[in-house]
Amino acid sequence: MNHLQAMRVFTRVVELGSFTMAARHAGISGAAVTRCVSMLEAHMNTRLLNRNTRSLSLTEIGKDYFKGCRSLIEQLEELESSVLQASREVRGTLRVAAPTGFVASGLAGLLAGYRAVHPRVDFDVTTFDTRIDFVEGGFDVCFSEDLRSASSTLVSRNLTVVEEIVVASPTYLGRCGTPADPPALARHCLLATTDGATRAWEFAVASGVCRVGLGSGMTATSGLLVREAALNHMGIALLPASLVTEDIRSGALVRLLQRFEVKGGPRHFSLLYSGRSNLPRKVRTFIDYTVAHYRTPENAVSLRAVA
Repeated sequence: MNHLQAMRVFTRVVELGSFTMAARHAGISGAAVTRCVSMLEAHMNTRLLNRNTRSLSLTEIGKDYFKGCRSLIEQLEELESSVLQASREVRGTLRVAAPTGFVASGLAGLLAGYRAVHPRVDFDVTTFDTRIDFVEGGFDVCFSEDLRSASSTLVSRNLTVVEEIVVASPTYLGRCGTPADPPALARHCLLATTDGATRAWEFAVASGVCRVGLGSGMTATSGLLVREAALNHMGIALLPASLVTEDIRSGALVRLLQRFEVKGGPRHFSLLYSGRSNLPRKVRTFIDYTVAHYRTPENAVSLRAVA
């Protein structure tokens, strides 16, 4: 039995005035109670209790020690109660990492919905364009389309799929023409997102795969910048559908080459978080809320292609 437990037993002996009653209350044997008191007396190198077969009383030093023990135990119980209450409450700051494209197309609404349920949670959001180090950044959760660099200690929950589509502004198409098939893209300025590696656009065609190299145009790590370039009539862009849904609805952008599938297919959009078992309540409730959010029909397709 450790020192703190022995102090609890000693305090109970004094309060109840009996070794036997203290043993019954603590659910231990009378011998164990005796050992606790003896251990404390040996540790303090002094007698704490005067005891005989019919009664027990505190020594002068024992009186001071008892007061100190009771005060310490009461403070500890208050601390434990406070910590337990805090652990049951959903509060604190949630550190979130998310791709810039998702920030522009859906994150704010998700956070607002969660906070309506848990108003004592604040958010610290970091955006990124390519990759981010979850562990080094100290994040609680991370939204991601790219799991290649994810640590093996992280858990990934698939939320929905991201589908890329080809778009351009009516002004650009009026000036440069509308491509009828993927090979025709070679004659246009292409706007593409990249993680730094050379990339080509690939489409499924009747003869197999058509690979379109990124020649003239622009590449950027930011999907938002590529979208702005398309809106400013700089060329034809390949972007996540969720990022340009409203632009297509308003007529600012036009979807192209709908008959041709972009190779690689839709990518999973996932939520990453630590694999440890004792996740804080703010993290666990946010995970549950986010997964439930994307299980609703209107949100399950929110990142897919628009017609």
